[in-house]
Amino acid sequence: MAERPVVALTGLHAVSALGRGADAQLAGVLAGAPTFRPVDRFDTTSRRVDAAAARPDAGELADELAEAVDAACRDARLDAGRRAGTALLLAVHGDAAVPALTAGLAARTGLTGPTRAYTTACVSASSAVADAAALIRRGDVTRVVVAAGYLVEPDQYALFDAGRALATDGAVRPFSAGRTGLLLGDGIAAVVLESSAVARRAVADLLGWGRAGDAFHPCQPEPGGRGLARAVTAALRRAGLAAEAVGYVNANATGAGHGDAAEAAALRTAFGAAAARVPVSSTKALHGHALEASGLLELVVTVLAARHGKLPVNAGWLGPDPACPLDVVRDAPRPAATGFALSLNAAFGGANTALLVGAA
Repeated sequence: MAERPVVALTGLHAVSALGRGADAQLAGVLAGAPTFRPVDRFDTTSRRVDAAAARPDAGELADELAEAVDAACRDARLDAGRRAGTALLLAVHGDAAVPALTAGLAARTGLTGPTRAYTTACVSASSAVADAAALIRRGDVTRVVVAAGYLVEPDQYALFDAGRALATDGAVRPFSAGRTGLLLGDGIAAVVLESSAVARRAVADLLGWGRAGDAFHPCQPEPGGRGLARAVTAALRRAGLAAEAVGYVNANATGAGHGDAAEAAALRTAFGAAAARVPVSSTKALHGHALEASGLLELVVTVLAARHGKLPVNAGWLGPDPACPLDVVRDAPRPAATGFALSLNAAFGGANTALLVGAA
């Protein structure tokens, strides 16, 4: 039987409140300074909370996505000929405009292969990456561009504020005592995934991925984190790696009380004794929660951290929470012990994803 191709990540680009481009994301997460500030994009005078990580120079979503896809393709050295026939998987918030947005983005960027849109909340982008990797590993395609975008806007902001999910103290404090919730943030990202048979370069290898559901509650996570634990275990199994080999986890942790505790339980279940030794942080504490785009923005950050061997801090830390007994990266970036890293995401309804990368 022929060996299945390695899935190589050959190009990437991202935009957040940390800055524009991959270098800005890496510098921002290593600096460890949160980017939350009062919202001036729309009126928040009737809201409980007035803070987000929004870029003052953000353009229209379609334009930001096209720029990101072009930049990622250039990074992967894809000329017009190599873009032809390339698939596009797009993760965005679901509404009637999504089909036109997807088709328009493919046309603007010269991607003439199959297209698919993902609107599955906060696992939209990570699900798209997992599907892209599966398509490449099966030999269905040789190259896929995955793009994702969310810009902080009034409707979702109002929903999270009304649901009392937003941090009342203007800071996101994952896994920490005294955490009060999440804050939203802009996120635009694009990556190119290719079969190792055709890749000209590799920034990282996508070694494993896993997805699982727990269907515990429409909004609350299953307290034991069993769905997320199964996703992590599936990613490790697909990669052929033991938990001890993982050098970093970029956690889903949003700063929510129940969610962070459930994720800590999931890591203890999936990693066993190694859970106490694997460094963990959540970069949402720096760039905010980009909803449908969060999985791709955080994957880019995770790849950059693994590639440069430096692990981002878990900003906003006030003190340990007994419900989250993890090795949280605090105070300053930490050297990575290995080049293997996990990026985790979870969504309302009990959807969970895990992406495992190895620095090239």
